[in-house]
Parts: sequence; C-alpha cells; structure tokens
Amino acid sequence: MSRIFRPTFIDIFGITNLQLGTAFSLYGVIAMVSYFAGGPLADRFSARNLLVAALLATSLGGAVMAAIPPIGVLTLLYGFWGLTTILLFWGALIKTTRELGSVHQGRTFGLLDGGRGLFAAVISSISVLVFAALLPADVETATLAQRGRALAAIIQGFSGMCVLSALLVWLFVPPTPRSDTLVGTGVSLRCLKQVMAMRTVWCQALIVLCAYVAYKSTDDFSLYARDAFGYDEVEAATIGTVSFWIRPVAAIGAGLLADRFSGAVMLLWSFAVVMLGSGTIAAGLIVPGLPWLLLATIAGTSAGIYGLRGLYFAIFGEGNVPVILTGTAVGVVSFVGFTPDIFMGPLMGWLIDSSPGAAGHQHVFAVVAGFAVVGLIATVLFGRTSRALPVSDPV
Repeated sequence: MSRIFRPTFIDIFGITNLQLGTAFSLYGVIAMVSYFAGGPLADRFSARNLLVAALLATSLGGAVMAAIPPIGVLTLLYGFWGLTTILLFWGALIKTTRELGSVHQGRTFGLLDGGRGLFAAVISSISVLVFAALLPADVETATLAQRGRALAAIIQGFSGMCVLSALLVWLFVPPTPRSDTLVGTGVSLRCLKQVMAMRTVWCQALIVLCAYVAYKSTDDFSLYARDAFGYDEVEAATIGTVSFWIRPVAAIGAGLLADRFSGAVMLLWSFAVVMLGSGTIAAGLIVPGLPWLLLATIAGTSAGIYGLRGLYFAIFGEGNVPVILTGTAVGVVSFVGFTPDIFMGPLMGWLIDSSPGAAGHQHVFAVVAGFAVVGLIATVLFGRTSRALPVSDPV
C-alpha cells in the first residue's frame, strides 16, 4: 500500500514520513524475533498449515487498516503483521520452495519472486486504475474524504486477495508431515549452532542485508516522482508500478542465468546495476523535463534489485547448507538480512523530511549505493568461501 500510494497514504492517515517509518520499525523488531522462532517452526510443522494461518491472519489486519485507524493502532498493526508474515509464513515459504526446486535452485527461486512480482504488478496496476476511477475526473479537486474512501476500498481489495491466496494454498500446496528428526529443544539448539558456525551463512546474511536496503528504497519511487518532478498522485502511483512490472522479468531472468553460471556471479552483476542506478539518482543526474530518463533509471535500478531478491535465498546449495537445516538457516540469514525493516523506514523518513524536495531522495539513494558496494564485496567473499568447502550430504 505505502509503496504504490505513499503520498495518499501519508495524507489520509495524517502522519509524517518518520511516523510511517517508525511503524515499519516495529514490524522489523517483531520480525527479527520471529525469524529465529519461525525457522525451526518451519522445520517441524506442515508448511501448508503455517501458510494458510499466516494469510488469513494478515487479511484480518487489513480489515482493521481499511477503517483508517489512528497512528497508534496503525503502528500496532505493523507489529501484528511482523508475526503473521514472518513467524508463520516466511520460513515455511522458503523451505517449501527449496524442496520443490531440487537441483534447479536459481530458476525455482526466480520463479517464486518473479511470480510474486507478476501478480503484484497486475494487482498494483489494477488498484491504480480503480483508485483513479473512484476519484473525480480532475484528481486535484478530490476532497480528503473522497481520497480516504478510495484508499479504503483498495485496502479491502488487498485483504480479499490474502483470503483467496489462503484458499489456493490449501487446495494446491501438498501437506507435509512434521519432521521427526528435529523434534525437541536440544536438537533445535544443536542445529542452530551448526548453522551459525558456517561462514557462508554469515556472508549470505550480509548479502541479504545489502539487497534488502535496496529493496526498501523502492518504497520511495512514487514519492520521489511527486516531490522532485511535480507529478500528481495518480501519475506518481503509476511511476511506482513501473518497478512492479520489472520484477517478474528480472527475477526469473536472473534465476535462469544463475543455473547456467552461478548464483554468486549473478548477484555480483545485480549489485553492480543497483550501484549504477542508485548512484545516478544520488548524483542528481535526473532533471525535470526528461521523463524517459526517470523511467529508465527506475526500471534499471529495479531490475538489479529484483535480480537480487530472486537469488539471495537460492544460494543455500552453493553455501553447502543441508536441506534439512534450511528453515533454521533461513532464520539466521533473515535475522541479520532483514534488519533494514528496523532502520530503513525511520532513516528514509528522516532524510526525506529533513531535506525537502529532490535532495532528501538523493540522500536516500546515496545510502543505497553505499550498501550495494558492501553487498558486492560480501558476494565475492561468499564465492571464495563456498569454493573452499568440501561437498556435504545435502540431506
């Protein structure tokens, strides 16, 4: 919601960028705890049951958001979603995907993120059309009440899609039995120690962290278009959807290339693209009157970002992580890698609010470019470490 309709979202809820970022931070804090607990949970219980419960609970939160609650309730909602989308959902999703992928990890994870991206692109584009249809022909004349009703309708639609997704998971994801090999706290702790002793896991965690910083910056595309180039709300939302349409192509393409070459190689190229695109924005090279340059930069940067997302969980095999420990490894990597959920929201909000206009957004993308450099270095270290490892039993 905030990625596509960020300017409207902030106005309707009557909040600042910093307050929205703080709500994201609560989500991140709850998520950090949930990663550690959710990983072993995914190694012990049926993925289908966990995924269905997560989707239904998330949709209930959407019903509350559609009522346009005050900032305190909105912040608690993000904390609630930290539980539903991470504790129950995330580890189960990644482990199931790895098991389904067999030897084709690149294309499997690429299809996962690409499929999610394609669906998100379709839904986001439809939502922009519906949003525009619910407003007066002259968008600038819409009252706050009219905009609020339109936004609430979009939120309700997104919540309905979560319910539909839960039904589809129940029908098409095969039930998996609990793992008898990982029952018991003592066994889970030994597995955690084993995973945390792997150098490749820590390199992968740093890769995910840097890639996720870049991903969080996609929240800023629509607001950047409005603040720096004067686009209205519908035009800004349209700019935001460009990134969504790049996602399926980039994620699937990167996955196919990773199976041909390697995940680490494609991660290197993706970080390089993110460095170039975010650096272009940070340097202020995009000026008003050149909409094609804005679109090209957003599209190119998004390609690098979603190439990273399609691959950073596909390299467990290259890092020699046994399949049976995937859930636990996902928990460790995610605990470190998704810390931007805690700090990027407030940081982006502070940077944008402190430097109105284009300058604040340039500062945001300067941060992204810096993390891309670190991610590139971490990928090189991952490749060197993984090549030095002996091949272990994948089970």
